[in-house]
Amino acid sequence: MALIAGVDEVGRGCLFGPVVAAVVVVDKSQEKALADLGVTDSKKLSAKRRESLVPQIKQLVSDWAIASASVAEIDQFNILQATFLAMTRAVGQLQLKPAEIFVDGRQTIPKLDYPQQAIIQGDSKIKAIAAASILAKVHRDREMIALAEIYPAYDLAQNKGYGTQKHRQAIWQHGLTPHHRQSFKIQPPPQQLSLLLPQE
Repeated sequence: MALIAGVDEVGRGCLFGPVVAAVVVVDKSQEKALADLGVTDSKKLSAKRRESLVPQIKQLVSDWAIASASVAEIDQFNILQATFLAMTRAVGQLQLKPAEIFVDGRQTIPKLDYPQQAIIQGDSKIKAIAAASILAKVHRDREMIALAEIYPAYDLAQNKGYGTQKHRQAIWQHGLTPHHRQSFKIQPPPQQLSLLLPQE
């Protein structure tokens, strides 16, 4: 039975931490089993539900892998190229070779020696992509929660590195950590922005 792979990433729009990609390899029967399991776009599931699905996905599918691109790589290459780097690394870890790879989004992975299709909102349409989105999200969230212990001021356990007002306020007050993306333009929160405006 032909194997397909689904690839997705998480953390592309964050101010803090790596971008993480996952790939999941399935056959047609496993794709159906993922649907029966309730696998869908990770953003539509609670954190608790995502956590509970991870071991089930890993046990059910033919192959899977997770990889990342670091903050230094994001700053060096830009976030899109770093995302492709994480995806390429994940696919490179596979033990099995799928017949085709489906990538969430508008673009396929450059210089990858596989037939590929880019699927907009693929995590809602293809269960292998949805499963990859869950693996990537849980992996990265765990990393953010661990780093929250080291950098408690930035509310990372809640925001997972995204630019919430509380996170931006902490950056404004405490500065950037080595895990913040230097190449991202970080807008000050509204109350700080008012202090920057010229006073009449």
